Formats: sequence, C-alpha cells, structure tokens
Amino acid sequence: MSGDSDCTRTSPSAGSPSDNEFLPDRPKYVCSLSPDLITKAREELQEKPEWRLRDVQALRDMVCKDYPSLGTCLDDAFLLRFLRARKFDYDRALQLLVNYHTCRRSWPEVFNNLKPSAIKPVLESGFVTVLPCLDPEGRHVVCIRPDRWTPSNYPITENIRAIYLTLEKLIQSEETQVNGIVILADYKGVSLSKASHFGPFVAKKVIGILQDGFPIRIKAVNIINEPRIFKGIFAIIKPFLKEKIANRFFLHGCDLNSLHQNIPPVILPEEYGGTAGKLDISAWNELLLASEEDFLHDFSQLVLPCDSSPHDMLRLIEFFVPPSKTVAHSTRT
Repeated sequence: MSGDSDCTRTSPSAGSPSDNEFLPDRPKYVCSLSPDLITKAREELQEKPEWRLRDVQALRDMVCKDYPSLGTCLDDAFLLRFLRARKFDYDRALQLLVNYHTCRRSWPEVFNNLKPSAIKPVLESGFVTVLPCLDPEGRHVVCIRPDRWTPSNYPITENIRAIYLTLEKLIQSEETQVNGIVILADYKGVSLSKASHFGPFVAKKVIGILQDGFPIRIKAVNIINEPRIFKGIFAIIKPFLKEKIANRFFLHGCDLNSLHQNIPPVILPEEYGGTAGKLDISAWNELLLASEEDFLHDFSQLVLPCDSSPHDMLRLIEFFVPPSKTVAHSTRT
C-alpha cells in the first residue's frame, strides 16, 4: 500500500468514485479501551471519543497534503498511536509520524530485514524481555539486561533491533498507547569494554528514536545494579535527553527497596527481590516470534514509494523534522 494511493483515496478533491473503486477499504476502527481507560485518555491525552475519528481524519489530511509520498499506513488505528503519543496535538503528531519513518530509513543496519526471526539469538540471550504482569498503573515493564550480550557474537545494533520490535509489539495494544510503559535496566556485570560500544553516535540515534521517533509513552526508566562506569554512560546519554525524560530516570544502585518504591515486588521476579517467581523469558519470546507474519504485513506498508520525487527524498533525509518547520494547521478547538 503506497502513500500516494492512500492519500488519493482520502483527499476530498480526489476524482470520481470510479477512480478509487478498486482500492481496498481500510479496517474500521473499533475502540477496545475500557470505560476507565477512556476516561484516563480523555483526562491525560485530551482524547474525546466523539471527536476521535475526526481527529484521525485531520491527521490523515495533513499527511496527504504535506507528505503525499511518505509511504505510510493511514489506517485509523495506526494514526491513533501518534495522536495519543502527542496528546492529540495535530502538528506534533504529524512530526512524530514523519520522524518515525525518517528514523527507519536513516539507519539501515537496524531497520533492514527487521523481523522477529532475524533477532532470535538476542531474544534467546535474554537481553530484552517483558515481565508477564502489569504494574499498578496498567503498564508493561520492559526488562533490559546488557550483561546478557556478548559483543563477539553480534553487533550492538542487533540489541537495538530487538528492543525496537518489542516496542512495536507492545504499542499494538490500545491500553499501552494510553498507559505507557516502564523500563527496568539491569546493568549488573557491565564492563567498560562493553559500555564502550554505546558511544555518542549510537546514543543519539537510540534516544532520538525513543523521544521523537516512536509513538510510545515512556513513563519511567529504572536503573538497577549500575556500576561506577554508568556515570560515564549517563553523561553520554544526558545531553540528548529532554528534561521531562531525564527526570524519569531513577538510579537505584543495589538497593532493591528503592526499586520496590517504583515497581512493586508482587510483579517482579525473584532476581529483583520480587515474589513473581524466576524470570522467564520464554513466554515473551514465543509471543514475539509468533507475530512474524503480522510484522511482515505491517512493515510492508511502510515503504518509500518508488516514484518519490527528489524533493520528497530531500524532506525525508534528515533524522528529524527541522525544528523551524511550522505546519500551517492548528490543533482542534
């Protein structure tokens, strides 16, 4: 599905019905949020059910007008991810959507051949997994353990691919779109030589994706067992962090009681002083690997059309939408 065909179909001035009669209908959006989450989305994200589809159409129209060759999926459910991530601010949602695609096209080592089976060794190592239970706020906890990575086995970009696919799977859930996620990073056993792989170039790219190039709300980053060298790692990361995100970092050292103030023991595995049994990575690995066909279908819609003009390519070559760019649309009133 190309961006051009989608935009042609949704443009109010696009030809007669016969011009579009062979284009497939988009899946009809059906809200899966509970009444409580609908209320939470209204209060925290400015999402009003009675305006939801109008807002989606407004974003779709902006994409078609300003980025007709973006090559994006324009389904209601997909665009809603970006509206929710930016509290239904049309301009910011559009920028996030463009950044999402630009990030994918600017780092081929990470995004080429991106599918669960391609990162199976990373999953089997236990580098990244998702705890089976939600926290009290209804958020998934993504557990990252850098000590599980052996640099001689594969480059650091494979770890980034695994994290990215994990986030892609999680964000499919409307509950996650509203509640966000929590990250638990265990730096036990991370040596200086291993930390050196995470230099300024990789740090800028990863932080750029998480802050400005992916439609997910990161509500807290809990660091446990960080060695002294982590201060050096954080010094590399911090200049790229926005103040709001930087304030969501919590360094616990070896103090499990401190960690339990943020993540209750009842959902933590025994390895982190919890009561939820041993950390089991198999369930998440199986779920992600079973999603192979879904990812192949979804990612097939995120392709730059072959007939894109040089001007379109130029607009997508920067890592971010230039800060000076102002889209001539206002948010809803």
